[in-house]
Amino acid sequence: MGSTAPSCDAYLFFYGETLLPNGVRAFLCTVALAYCFIGLSAITARFFKSMESITNHSREVVTIDPQTKTPIVKHEKVWNYTIADIALLAFGTSFPQISLATIDAIRNIGQLTAGGLGPGTLVGSAAFDLFPIHAVCVVMPRAGSMKKISDLGVWLVELFWSFWAYIWLYIILEVWTPNVITLWEALITVLQYGLLLVHAYAQDKRWPYVSIPLVRGERPEDWVPAEDASVDHDKNCDETSEILSSQNGDIADIFSIHSYNNAGYHHVPEKDIEESSKMELVAKNTHDDTYWLSVWRQQFVEAVMLESPEQRKIDSVCLRFIIICWNSILAPWKILFAFVPPYQIAHGWIAFICSLIFISGIAYGVTKITDQISCVTGINPYVIAFTALAAGTSWPDLVASKIAAERQVTADSAIANITCSNSVNIYVGISVPWLINTVYN
Repeated sequence: MGSTAPSCDAYLFFYGETLLPNGVRAFLCTVALAYCFIGLSAITARFFKSMESITNHSREVVTIDPQTKTPIVKHEKVWNYTIADIALLAFGTSFPQISLATIDAIRNIGQLTAGGLGPGTLVGSAAFDLFPIHAVCVVMPRAGSMKKISDLGVWLVELFWSFWAYIWLYIILEVWTPNVITLWEALITVLQYGLLLVHAYAQDKRWPYVSIPLVRGERPEDWVPAEDASVDHDKNCDETSEILSSQNGDIADIFSIHSYNNAGYHHVPEKDIEESSKMELVAKNTHDDTYWLSVWRQQFVEAVMLESPEQRKIDSVCLRFIIICWNSILAPWKILFAFVPPYQIAHGWIAFICSLIFISGIAYGVTKITDQISCVTGINPYVIAFTALAAGTSWPDLVASKIAAERQVTADSAIANITCSNSVNIYVGISVPWLINTVYN
């Protein structure tokens, strides 16, 4: 009990690191771990912007009015809002934990016992979602405002699958095959994520026999109030470019997909439709060739800027100094993440995938640093994962729910992100590592 921490001969940062005292090495690792969490916050900003572009994508549908026989142009959102909440928002904000658990499983592949980092992070993240993030959602709305869940049926479906996830874990870990995971159990757990998506969509569309007969509450035409629609939730990372502000003033909002009155209808002659489509296509191709290159170049310009034009107007010298110091700390991450293509390309899908790749890279670095902390301090990796890693990797969940609680008129997305993140952690975060190991074994 009174023995000192075991010696750790492996170095992580530099060759002479092993000559330093364990306390100094633990401090360096802790600072590096915190810096990784800062990087995770920075890439999360670009990740959100790519999701905004994806969810804002709409398609043009032309139908014929049966009475007037004239074409009707209808713009419909590609993504259903309930599916987007589960498949993009909840999955995306849980991707740090999923990546860490998958990397931990691959590192321990072939062993009969699971590693501690993945399960510990997922369990700790569930507790972080249920308590601190719920508290943030309650505190963030403006004083005197009340926000309710407008579609109680969808929330009940999401809540059911969140509770069922833990009941299912108990069944397969304690009843069917105690302390052992089989290939079929892992596969069934993964497939239940698809069942969650289907059931939530059925409830949203009020399919008979499979949906709860609850009336959807009233919603305003604009899901995000007009005065808040231009608010940028990415101020900490200074991602807003002057090019985007001048050329694309109507910034897409990740939660705008929730508007059920988002389809624009107008009658236009068929000839005008063909001519306008050709003109728009030529203009769009000419503009896009140079526009996204300018935006990409501007990302690098902003990455090396320590002060924005607005920040230079601040009178307080102390405050400006703090901002410069913070931007200097962020600069390496901002320069690295500037290589992520602009989210205007391919409706944001390229930026979405690149952001996930960078998040996976940071998750790998976190696993290496955590191993080093455990080595030099003797602390069980599961304890570190359950506390520090769970809080750090849950930052995207907190940011997403905070944005929803602040900017949305109702509480649907803020609560759905918390509830569905827990489901995603079980059905994907735990089951995918299980599936990898059971297939290998």
